[in-house]
Amino acid sequence: MRGRLLPSLNAIRTFEAVARHNSFTRAAEELNVTQSAASRLVRSLEEYLQVPLFARHSRRIELTDQGRFYNELVRDSLDLIEAGTVELISSKAGKGTLSIGMLPTFGTRWLVPRLSSFQEAHPEIAINIISSDGELDFTKERIDVAIRFGHGNWPDAICDALMGEEVQVVCSPKLMEGEHPLTHYDALRQHRLIRHSTRPNGWEHWFRSAGVQREDLVWGPSLEHFFMIIQAAIAGLGVALLPNFLVEDEIRNGTLVAPFPVRVAGPGAYYLVTSAAKSELPRVKLFRKWLLEQLK
Repeated sequence: MRGRLLPSLNAIRTFEAVARHNSFTRAAEELNVTQSAASRLVRSLEEYLQVPLFARHSRRIELTDQGRFYNELVRDSLDLIEAGTVELISSKAGKGTLSIGMLPTFGTRWLVPRLSSFQEAHPEIAINIISSDGELDFTKERIDVAIRFGHGNWPDAICDALMGEEVQVVCSPKLMEGEHPLTHYDALRQHRLIRHSTRPNGWEHWFRSAGVQREDLVWGPSLEHFFMIIQAAIAGLGVALLPNFLVEDEIRNGTLVAPFPVRVAGPGAYYLVTSAAKSELPRVKLFRKWLLEQLK
């Protein structure tokens, strides 16, 4: 059986430090070796690979194209090794840090107000919440679990449905006092419609589901997060389409109004998405069990 085709790990570590600092001197100081030793290790790596990794000038160095390619690969690999090392050290007896990739508005409005009960039950677990709503990559984002909106089909993950959502039209009460109050659907044509940039078809889905004619619409700003859309609607920048559970407080206190009674089910649901590779870690199992109990 063929062994792995790998250069000296010490040479790789030295190369990454030199590339990160763009200096043999600073890399040598970090690694507690001499500059000549760091230079020899990088030379040995170049000889092993049979490609130049650095272009050496009189008083400076720079990565070659091959060096930049190899540096990205090495850096990502060392990051994974470091993260795995920290993972093993910190996960003894269920301790460590639980990293949650969180949809910003959902996290602020729904999860964070409930987290104190989890923290009280498990004070040995530190919580790290990361704003995360792009493509889900547990390794790259260094997260254990995530909450996402979708259809429960994320690969290499355990997906638990949390809740669906109903969306409704909301606006500032000042808009209702203006020249074109939203007393009928046709009045929507007189106002700018605020869009969610990561759900570009939200309004189209609402019009189809509500049986409302879509014509002569005026589009307002396109915003990335629901909390931005909420603030834009309060400020009178247009009419918004928002999940009702995210704007209950605003409607209750009168900073927003819902002019139409119709609510439309969104094309998806919120899911707790757990990395399959980390699903048996004690802190992950405890959080998953706790979160699903919040829905009972």
